[in-house]
Amino acid sequence: MRQVIGLQDAINYYLCPKFEKTFSFLGKKWNGLIIDVLLQEGVLRFREIARQIPKCSDRVLVERLRELEEDGVVIRTEHDDSSLIEYSLTEQGKELAPIMHEIHTWSEKWYPSIKK
Repeated sequence: MRQVIGLQDAINYYLCPKFEKTFSFLGKKWNGLIIDVLLQEGVLRFREIARQIPKCSDRVLVERLRELEEDGVVIRTEHDDSSLIEYSLTEQGKELAPIMHEIHTWSEKWYPSIKK
C-alpha cells in the first residue's frame, strides 16, 4: 500500500479505475486548458474558446468538447431561436475549480521561469 502525503490514512490508488479515469480526462491534451478557460470565463461560444487556446486546432477542440460533454464536465447549449451554441461547465465541471487552482499554485512555484 502506498502512503499519500497529507492524509491520515494510507490510500491505495494503484489501478483505481476512478483515479485513472480522472487523470485520463484531465491529462488529455487541451482538456485542462478548456476546463480552465471555462472556469475563468464562464459561458462561451466555440470561437471564444478557440481564441483562448490558439494552438489547439478546431477539429481537436470540437473532439475534446464532445468528450468533456460525454464525461459530464461540459454542457453544450443550443438556442432554438438562433444558431447560437454555447459551452459551459456542469456542476461536476465547476467542482474542478479548487483542483485547477492548486495546479496553478503548484506550477507557479515549480515552473517560475516559463513565460506566459
